[in-house]
Amino acid sequence: MDQVKIGKFIAERRKLQNLTQVELADKLLVTDRAVSKWERGISMPDSSIMLDLCKILKISVNDLLSGEKISMENNNEKNQEILIKMAKELETKNKTIWTTMWVIMIVSITALIGGLFAVRFFVPEGVWQLVAIIAICVVFLIPCFYALKLEVSVGAYKCKNCGHEFVPTYKQALNAMHLGTTRYLKCPNCQKRSWCKKVIDKE
Repeated sequence: MDQVKIGKFIAERRKLQNLTQVELADKLLVTDRAVSKWERGISMPDSSIMLDLCKILKISVNDLLSGEKISMENNNEKNQEILIKMAKELETKNKTIWTTMWVIMIVSITALIGGLFAVRFFVPEGVWQLVAIIAICVVFLIPCFYALKLEVSVGAYKCKNCGHEFVPTYKQALNAMHLGTTRYLKCPNCQKRSWCKKVIDKE
């Protein structure tokens, strides 16, 4: 599956419908940033909105996943081939990203605890000990920000109120209170804030 080709196809079809990225995003209840990422081949539209996207762009899901209009003759065969390939790629990608995120967090927390113990026992009390503690905490935050980026890039968050699954921006996720990977976010569908649970595989 060629994401860059699919992205160009989405952009082409959007323009044929005389829609801006913002207008398309509003119709799908996503951000224009998400649409921009699709069109640049950085990410794919979530499965939960693919049918709506295809309806707006006046194409089939098959066309979307192929990155081009395909003939009816090859439709069924091409459809099966694309769906199987897409499922395998998505599963592998999500598992890799999710595992990487947890490895980063575990290593970072271990390093933070080890660093604080080292400072406590090997750096004399005073200004330098305080500086060392602050430096270790700052260094610890860097991989945490990256881990959050990985968390947001996989799957979606499910609204506790209406069940809608959505992908927040990095800034929204960063500013949200959280318990593990459950975050207090505003749902773009019902406009209510709730503790939204992370869902890796969208339904």
